[in-house]
Amino acid sequence: MNFRFKWMVLIVVTALWGCDSGYSESPNVGGGSVQSVAYSRPAINTPAPAFRLMDLDGGLHSLPEYQGKVVFLNFWATWCGPCKVEMPAMEALYQAFRAQGLEILAVSVDQQGAAVTRPFKEAMGLSFPILHDSTYQVGLTYGARTLPMTYVIDRKGIIRQRVFGARDWNSPEARKLMGELLDEPYQVPSERM
Repeated sequence: MNFRFKWMVLIVVTALWGCDSGYSESPNVGGGSVQSVAYSRPAINTPAPAFRLMDLDGGLHSLPEYQGKVVFLNFWATWCGPCKVEMPAMEALYQAFRAQGLEILAVSVDQQGAAVTRPFKEAMGLSFPILHDSTYQVGLTYGARTLPMTYVIDRKGIIRQRVFGARDWNSPEARKLMGELLDEPYQVPSERM
């Protein structure tokens, strides 16, 4: 069995499972009432909700500061198997398109923060920013009830894709999507005074 085939089988199997991120509505196993919480997800072709999160070094990142770039917004955790599987492909995609304006923001929901994400980032050889959402506030805003979950946001801040589960982000299809979004004309908004 060749390596590419094994990789694709692993991607397909893990994409079918997904990880329970804590966002899921779960019935109360012990009986009693179940409190229902309405979660919504931002729709395709609508503006991406703004947020501010810290990275591994304590730096703040806000989504609006990335306007003019194509943003790959990925919700994940170190304990999520499918998340681990897709990270090398995300890194390859980042290296291929970073110079053209692709930015990956990997939003970790690990409650331990940098204590677990820093060693993970180093072990995986990741170069894109790892942000922390240990209180799940941004994840809830984006309706990320299972992990991994990815939003692709165009240069104007509009959500163009929403993907549930792990994918081979270095595939020809993913590269084509990124190339098309990066090739779309974009004019920097002029500031009025």
